[in-house]
Amino acid sequence: MHLAYPAVLAALLFCTGLYGVLARRSAILVLMSVELMLNAVNLNLVAFDVWLRDTLHAGQALTLFVIAIAAAEIGIGLAIVLMVYRNRGTSDIDRLRDTAEGPGSSGSPGGAGPEATDATPAQKAEATA
Repeated sequence: MHLAYPAVLAALLFCTGLYGVLARRSAILVLMSVELMLNAVNLNLVAFDVWLRDTLHAGQALTLFVIAIAAAEIGIGLAIVLMVYRNRGTSDIDRLRDTAEGPGSSGSPGGAGPEATDATPAQKAEATA
């Protein structure tokens, strides 16, 4: 068996999943992209296991562990996304980040925390600019 074919396919799958994680805004699509990346890893594990002719079949055993962990991750992740969608009404990652970092939170840019409440309006405008 040529190792190049499954390795190239796995690289394409992994790059597609990485693009999905970096470019998508929906949390469900991000979870699907992570699953695509894990499937690329599984393909590599099985391909290298067959290519090396391992008698213990360690690559296939690790693939089963990755599948089990991926199933648990997608179950918990989907439950969290559904609860966030029920509470907030959206699964858009950018909107969820904006609602979590309101103007009074200390994690917002500009450092508008509790100590900035007695500042003048001009200082507040300068801090947010």
